[in-house]
Amino acid sequence: MTANIADVKNFWNSRPCNVKHSEKPLASKEYFDEVEKKKFFVEPHIKSFSEFNLWNGKKVLEIGCGLATAGINFARYGADYTGVELSKESLELAKKRFEVYQCEGNFYEGNAENLSDFLPEEKYHLIYSWGVIHHTPHPEKVIQQVKKYLHKNGTFKMMLYASNSWKNYMIGAGLDQPEAQYGCPIAYTYTEEEIESLLGDDFVITSMERDHIFPYQIGPYKQGEYIKQPWFESMPDEMFTILEKKLGWHILVTAKLKN
Repeated sequence: MTANIADVKNFWNSRPCNVKHSEKPLASKEYFDEVEKKKFFVEPHIKSFSEFNLWNGKKVLEIGCGLATAGINFARYGADYTGVELSKESLELAKKRFEVYQCEGNFYEGNAENLSDFLPEEKYHLIYSWGVIHHTPHPEKVIQQVKKYLHKNGTFKMMLYASNSWKNYMIGAGLDQPEAQYGCPIAYTYTEEEIESLLGDDFVITSMERDHIFPYQIGPYKQGEYIKQPWFESMPDEMFTILEKKLGWHILVTAKLKN
């Protein structure tokens, strides 16, 4: 039986994504600085994919803003930022982050499958979602909502988990799990062809790439040490990059509405 949206909400309320990336006082500037540093160190491709600097003066909607690590960067570069989030606990931290850095943003709590139930109807130049849509019971409903809110010349960027990936093979072997905390209710994975089907005939995909294999030993990582697994430590950087591009856990999708 598929988990429902209440299960998903309870899971992320119990431990917001990345909330343990710092041991500094929760919601302090030092805390948020460390969370961001760790996030972008482990997932540096977020910056190149998101292109934060391109959205100055543009309306940006983030579906699943979490702690607003991406959101605060859109705002820093001058975007008119709106974040929506299912988890109340995550959303409160996102709001606090904007207060700490004295940035402007709009925030809404709710289920992205039903955006129009709580989000005022307007068009966005960028709709962005990083690692979120695959956690909701009905991803196709989120895509339908994106269509309603995306400017006719706007851009839709999302990251989804890849089924034919190093990490998913490890999950299948019982050696890994989708999220840091155990028991994630829903974590769909996709092939590139399934993503094309998910977006349907209303979108044209302008870019779809792979990235990200987590190479570090979990124990030291939790203590702030970046020590690679032995098999990755001995692998040349060029070989590891090829592996990420072929078997990466993240599928990075950029799409536009068909005119």
